[in-house]
Amino acid sequence: MVSAMLLRPIREEERLLYDSIIKHPLQSWAWGEFRKKTGVEVERVGFFDNGKLVTALQIFFHKIPYFNGTAGYYPKGPMPDEEHISAVIQLGKRHNALFVKMEPNVAQPVSGISAFDEVKKFFVSQGAKPGRPLFTKYTFQLDLSHSEEKLFAQLASKTRYNVNVAFKKGVEIFENSTPEGVERHLEILAETTTRQGFYAHGPDYFRTMWETLGKNGTMRIFEAVYEDTVLVSWIMFICNGVLYYPYGASRAVHRDAMASNLMMWEMIKFGKTNGCKMFDLWGALGPEPDEKDPWFGFHRFKKGFGGELVEFIGTYDVVINSSMYPVFRLAEDLRWSFLRLKAKLRK
Repeated sequence: MVSAMLLRPIREEERLLYDSIIKHPLQSWAWGEFRKKTGVEVERVGFFDNGKLVTALQIFFHKIPYFNGTAGYYPKGPMPDEEHISAVIQLGKRHNALFVKMEPNVAQPVSGISAFDEVKKFFVSQGAKPGRPLFTKYTFQLDLSHSEEKLFAQLASKTRYNVNVAFKKGVEIFENSTPEGVERHLEILAETTTRQGFYAHGPDYFRTMWETLGKNGTMRIFEAVYEDTVLVSWIMFICNGVLYYPYGASRAVHRDAMASNLMMWEMIKFGKTNGCKMFDLWGALGPEPDEKDPWFGFHRFKKGFGGELVEFIGTYDVVINSSMYPVFRLAEDLRWSFLRLKAKLRK
């Protein structure tokens, strides 16, 4: 007789068990606690087989302004099956959600031939629709199981040269995973966003993040120092053998010191030292990037470190309220059109 899978909420005393099976920091218990502090409702449920936790998912529910409902977000979880989708729909209804956005942490190397056609068919069969992405569809992933010598040899020649320049100039990398490190990151981030014109979360978002992820060691802060000046500050995540680079900030001065290049190389070494098998660079452009794209510089910088460009399966909205969902999407499209126009007028 085959036992049925049991679905139930994850209890507080199962926190360590839960964290042992999730595969991404945005599915971690600490990330959920952090998001609760920012006013987001969080649901965690587990699938148990004969009393053993097999898989779990964490969903965030955000209130939608001017709509009597919420939007669910299921970031970087496992590839869902029909039981997962059923659970997502149940939780969505409980929170009066118009939809639940799913961005599974499932990727394949970019090779020109996609193996995701069947995945797309599955989502469509479950009533899901392609959604507006929150995460980029591509990223670079670096296999850290190789020797340090091989990893350095894999760097593009220009990147290798820049790392050596930074080393010869005396740039040094230090960990500063402290409240002071958070404040310095915010100071440099403010300079970066003003200079490069991109959006970043406000200071309280990062301070609250530190209160939860900093205390359990998931969130680490590193600084690149040159001539007694912190030029670069990066926030890194570590989760179950994977190192992530989610947030970076840099000053405009001493660009010739190539501090960011040495920072990335030292993060590769840091990942190896801490037993990480992979380094996820948290986003990139596609296989044929447009050189005029404002993110092209970041893409080229990351590419220089020899990682493999991978493609995620994409973004799908599991529709809960079929009458209001189209209205929301129309309002969302209009809002983004307005923001793009506003950004053009500023230039």
